[in-house]
Amino acid sequence: MRKNLPIAEEFDHVNEWVFDLDNTLYPRHTDLFSQIDKNMTSYVAKLLSLPREEARKVQKAYYRDYGTTLNGLMNRHGIDANDFLEKVHDIDYSWVEPHPELGEAIRALPGRKYIFTNGDVGHAERTATALGILDHFDEIFDILAADLTPKPAAETYDLFLSRHKVDGGRAVMFEDLPRNLTVPKSLGMRTVLIVPHNFDEAMGETWERDGHDGAHIDYVTDDLAAFLRHYLDTRP
Repeated sequence: MRKNLPIAEEFDHVNEWVFDLDNTLYPRHTDLFSQIDKNMTSYVAKLLSLPREEARKVQKAYYRDYGTTLNGLMNRHGIDANDFLEKVHDIDYSWVEPHPELGEAIRALPGRKYIFTNGDVGHAERTATALGILDHFDEIFDILAADLTPKPAAETYDLFLSRHKVDGGRAVMFEDLPRNLTVPKSLGMRTVLIVPHNFDEAMGETWERDGHDGAHIDYVTDDLAAFLRHYLDTRP
């Protein structure tokens, strides 16, 4: 049964805390990803000599079908991943406000903490620095560490678990995309879906909401800091 507030006893075994980055560690209404989204549209438009409207359709189709726009462009057009990542993450991080409450909650969690992102380390570090939470994480597992195979591919989760010696049965994953929680659930992880503020269902692309009420999701919250604080405050 899906719950909105953590039951502390259900997390007693957890000592590995795994967080997605974009629209998870910062709320969707921050809109940081809109800058990346626009940069990706520009990249596709230039690469394929398309008007922006057509380029955006291609971009979103690749995102849906390949897990990320990058993966689609690599598979279909053989682009240089590093060039793409550098260009699309050339954004203004001042949009992200510091979140000391979230930082304190993450710091207080028992065990190791990870950022697991389809972006790159540089983007993760800059975002976490803007939030004021970077120092509370043990490792960042990015798209390059994943050998450029993005979530939700099962082999990417397997690689993450293997590289960092994480026992899925003692881990929890926080994500904003329901489909990215299917594999973690099958690996024995607790799963927490992060949704927009006040559970607004306007979550970007329609397909991104698919599975949001699935059995692979244990918890749903629109406030990550409050969720973690409630867990910490109710521990035995």
